[in-house]
Amino acid sequence: MEQARPAAARIARKLVIDLSVMTAVGLVLAIIGPFGTAAAPLAWRLVSWIGLAWLGYAFYRPLAPLVAWLHPRLELPRAGLWIGLTMLATVPLTAAIWTIEFLPGPVPAPTLEQALLAYLNVLAIGASVTVVFYLLERGRPKAAAHDAMARSVAASDMQDAPQGEPHSAFLQRLPAELGSDLIALEMEDHYVRAHTMLGSDLVLLRLRDAIAELDGIEGAQVHRSWWVARDAVEGVEREGRKLRLLLPRGIAAPVARSRMSELGAAGWF
Repeated sequence: MEQARPAAARIARKLVIDLSVMTAVGLVLAIIGPFGTAAAPLAWRLVSWIGLAWLGYAFYRPLAPLVAWLHPRLELPRAGLWIGLTMLATVPLTAAIWTIEFLPGPVPAPTLEQALLAYLNVLAIGASVTVVFYLLERGRPKAAAHDAMARSVAASDMQDAPQGEPHSAFLQRLPAELGSDLIALEMEDHYVRAHTMLGSDLVLLRLRDAIAELDGIEGAQVHRSWWVARDAVEGVEREGRKLRLLLPRGIAAPVARSRMSELGAAGWF
């Protein structure tokens, strides 16, 4: 329970920050008055645009975990997934905004031209906000790099610790609320995303250097961008010549073709 509290606090803090950003976006749009709303009273614009900003957040925020889930399964670029899912999420959001605009009266069906114009207007704003959050997500690891460097000092001190149960120096780099049950490591640019049973976090470290710090944890690099703990494998998923290891928390790690024979001979699948 003690580990769950910091995780819940971190989620609540992130939600407050995100909604504050969306409120600021709504304020800016209310002042500008785009798409023919400039003539409306300011109070109406404030309520409408802030409400729509929050509604957009509800539609676009799930894209981040969805991209993380689809990326290893489809083996598609993250940027492409972001673009495709943003365009897809804009469809129901446009329908919701169109409906709200006519409530409480009857909602007319839009013409093709009206539907396309409404979609493009929503997409223009939604895509811009999605880019902002995408950049914020990429910037958060850099803001936390000082903490990671501090934890790395403790990790290096493990070399001088009394010998006993084997410890992994890499685990010392992770926040305490993630625990020590490591599932996998996933390479993301210059970072490593560590997946544990309690969550995930980015560490400013190359994958090969992270693997070198995994003393005492049995596992293997199954792909150029993935290392997997052997005890974490729950099953195997095959699709044609592709093979993925099924891990806890819905994570799936792709297996490189060059590694299939060796891992199969070692009893991984």
